[in-house]
Amino acid sequence: MSENIFDYIIVGGGTAGCLLANRLSADASKRVLLIEAGRKDDYHWIHIPVGYLHCIGNPRTDWLYNTEPDAGLNGRTLRYPRGKTLGGCSSINGMIYMRGQARDYDQWAQLTGDPAWCWYHALPHFKRHEDHYKGADALHGAGGEWRVDKQRLRWDILEAFAKAAQQAGIPATDDFNRGDNEGVGYFEVNQKNGWRWNTAKAFLRPTCFARPNFEIWTRAQVCKLVIERQDDGSQRCTGVEVWTGQERIRAFATRDSGKNLGKLGEVILSAGSIGSPQILQLSGIGPAELLKRHGLPVVVDLPGVGANLQDHLQIRSVYKVRSDAAKNFTLNTMSSSLWGKAKIGLEYAFRQTGPMSMAPSQLGAFTRSSPDQPWPNIEYHVQPLSLDAFGEPLHSFNAFTASVCNLNPTSRGSVRIKTGCFEDAPAITPNYLSTPQDRQVAADSLRVTRRIVSQRALARYQPEEFRPGAQFQSDEDLARLAGDIATTIFHPVGTTKMGRADDPMAVVDSHLRVRGIGGLRVIDAGVMPLITSGNTNSPTLMIAEKAAQWLRDGV
Repeated sequence: MSENIFDYIIVGGGTAGCLLANRLSADASKRVLLIEAGRKDDYHWIHIPVGYLHCIGNPRTDWLYNTEPDAGLNGRTLRYPRGKTLGGCSSINGMIYMRGQARDYDQWAQLTGDPAWCWYHALPHFKRHEDHYKGADALHGAGGEWRVDKQRLRWDILEAFAKAAQQAGIPATDDFNRGDNEGVGYFEVNQKNGWRWNTAKAFLRPTCFARPNFEIWTRAQVCKLVIERQDDGSQRCTGVEVWTGQERIRAFATRDSGKNLGKLGEVILSAGSIGSPQILQLSGIGPAELLKRHGLPVVVDLPGVGANLQDHLQIRSVYKVRSDAAKNFTLNTMSSSLWGKAKIGLEYAFRQTGPMSMAPSQLGAFTRSSPDQPWPNIEYHVQPLSLDAFGEPLHSFNAFTASVCNLNPTSRGSVRIKTGCFEDAPAITPNYLSTPQDRQVAADSLRVTRRIVSQRALARYQPEEFRPGAQFQSDEDLARLAGDIATTIFHPVGTTKMGRADDPMAVVDSHLRVRGIGGLRVIDAGVMPLITSGNTNSPTLMIAEKAAQWLRDGV
């Protein structure tokens, strides 16, 4: 079994891991290792925006997880995509740049007892790596690694939906990222000149690859953490055990391996809300009853490891539309012929515009599911297309999809190992729609969709509710139908949440250090105590940016 020694070992070359590798290897005196279970991001479909259709469900780029049967979804299971390549989920996601609401971060500060997490202190860490196409101002940064661009397409049907939303009382906005994201407008995206801009491009190339103190292992899966008891009786994570596909090797985060430690390093778990709790549990850190059941030694009994799973469940309403003005005014009919597909391909080849430059959702809206909600609690992702399920062919008729999700779900799920083998996927149990509050928001949000679609701005398109169906009206019917048609929007968080010392379910402290184990932190979306009110990729980068500063400062 080979051994390698580093100052920092980062497990997971995804959204957080790439930024951390960049920031920590900037100190030439530190040796930094980045370990990624997937391959390099050299698959061409990663970089073409519409290529997410070829990356999700593809073992080349996706872990291919599935959820357990879910009572809230009427017994259905869902495909649960997670990026398995350099760049992680930023290589296969919807590319939407979204910070959430200021109150999200103020709540984190309250829950952790640490004001460093409030919006005022989070904002500079968003701006530090941002490169906004409009340039720098009080709320946006320029010149950073993370490109934020406007979309390079326009659809009349989306313009009409935006006007209908305004007629329904939702104000127009040109920026969802000011701390209050209420309104309707086009999403800004992590693209550059019509190409996907993932975190591997942003933070690893060419910067890290040119640094002699930086090393990267791809196709290398961490089996477990190496935990050693120190002379003072404490326990410390001193390294990781890695399967390369041919052999097991160890890497140590210290100048010396063994109990008589010299200069201490740190191991950083950035394997995401599914991977990080799985690795912790396989290493004996987690709920004692779960570990014992699988014959694993209990290193630290932390019941919160794998608990507190939160996700945004999107309810996809599909509306057939008609128009005498044009035949190909949705992607359904535009892409239905060979000539249409050729035009789409040629437009992208020569201009990097058009449908191949599309994020999965183009138009967004944030509003309240009912008047008694104190803040915008639902988000729309609107697309000029429709299909039965993700990965299925587009419908043969013109249609648009208005997907709506509850931004602040009260349902909580879990991630728990099924066996003691690192190669076996864990049980992912989101428990969607498992609370009365979430079922009510689901029913109410479908009514908001109907109110928007009934406005005069969409009248010329004669919208007809295809799914779930206008015949369903009661709260009970709508909540049940939500369970039939809803799917994940790929935002799992919270499974290694941070919290106060008196919170028995907190896994890490406010500086993201794992309880009871020295030299180990979790830095990814799993540390969020509450899910953000919007897409979760860029908040994960902010977390990594803040944590990188603490690591550099020795905090």
